[in-house]
Amino acid sequence: MLSDALFLLFGLVLLIAGGDLLVRGAVRIAGRLRLSPMLIGLTVVGMGTSMPELAASLQASLAGSPGIALGNIVGSNIANALLILGVAALIAPIAVNARTLWRDGGLGVLAALGLVGAGATVGLSREVGIAFLIVMSGYIYYAYRQERVGAPHSAAFDRGVAMEEIDRALTPQDQSGGRLSVAVLLFIAGLALIVGGGGVLVSAAIDIAEQLRVSDAVIGLTIVAVGTSVPELVTSAVAAWRKQGDIALGNVLGSNIYNLLFIGGLTGAIAPTEVPASIMAFDLWVLVGVSLAVMVFAFSGRRLSRREGFVLVAAYIAYAVHTAGLF
Repeated sequence: MLSDALFLLFGLVLLIAGGDLLVRGAVRIAGRLRLSPMLIGLTVVGMGTSMPELAASLQASLAGSPGIALGNIVGSNIANALLILGVAALIAPIAVNARTLWRDGGLGVLAALGLVGAGATVGLSREVGIAFLIVMSGYIYYAYRQERVGAPHSAAFDRGVAMEEIDRALTPQDQSGGRLSVAVLLFIAGLALIVGGGGVLVSAAIDIAEQLRVSDAVIGLTIVAVGTSVPELVTSAVAAWRKQGDIALGNVLGSNIYNLLFIGGLTGAIAPTEVPASIMAFDLWVLVGVSLAVMVFAFSGRRLSRREGFVLVAAYIAYAVHTAGLF
C-alpha cells in the first residue's frame, strides 16, 4: 500500500514536471514561428497546462478505468470551484466582472450539462468527444476575437496570464529567440515525462483502489483530481495574493472549461468510455450545482468574499469526506 502511494505521488510529480517542460518547449517553438502572443497564451499555454489532467484521463480510459478517467475530470472541476476558488477568496476577496462571469461560467455549466446528457445516453463516445472539441475550438476563436477588439478578458485569456505570471519563462513575447533545437528537446522531454507519469499514476491508482476495496472512481474524484489540480491551486492563490482576483477567478473558470471540453473531448475522441453510474448519479450533479452556486455567490455584490470562500472550502471538505466514504 505504501509503495503504491509513493508510486502515485511519483506519477503526479512526473506529470507536473513534464507538463511544465512541454509548455516551455511549445511556447518557445510557437515564438520562433512568430505566432501571435495572444494566440500562444490562449492555446499553447492554456491547453498545455492541462496536459497532466489529459494524460491521467486518457491513459485511464485506455486502461479500461472510466472511474479514474471521468473522476479526474469531474473531481478536478469540483476542486477548482470549491477548494481552489475558496482558498483564493480567503486570501483576498475577489471582484467579479458580471459579463465575464455569465459568459465563461455559463459555458462551464452548459459543458457540465452536456456531459450529463452524454452520460445518460451514449457515454463519452467518439462523437461526443469530437463535438466537445468543436465547441472548445469555437470558444478559443471567440475569446481570440474578443481580445482583439478590447472586450473584457475571457477566462481562457486569464488562464494563460495566470500561468505566465507564475513563470516568466512562459511569456510568449520573450520567446522569439533561442535555439529551436533546445525548444524541441524540452517539448519531447516534457511529453515523455507526461506519458510515463500518466502510466505510473494510473497503475498506482488502480492498485490503491483494489487494496482499499473502493471503486476507482473514488480515487479519481479525490486523490488524482486534487493532485493534477495543484498547478491551478498555485496560480490562483498567487493571483489572489497579488490582488488580481479577476485572474484568479478566470483561471478557475477557464480550467473548468478546458477540463470538460478539451480533456473530455480528446479522451472521448481517442478512447471512448462510459460514464460510471456513481458519477452520473451524484458527482456530475454536484459539479452542476457548485458551478451554479459559485455564479450566484460571485454575482451577489459583484465579489466573492472571505466568508463565501470559507463556505466553498468547507463544502469541498464535506464533499471529499463523503466521497471517500467516511460518512
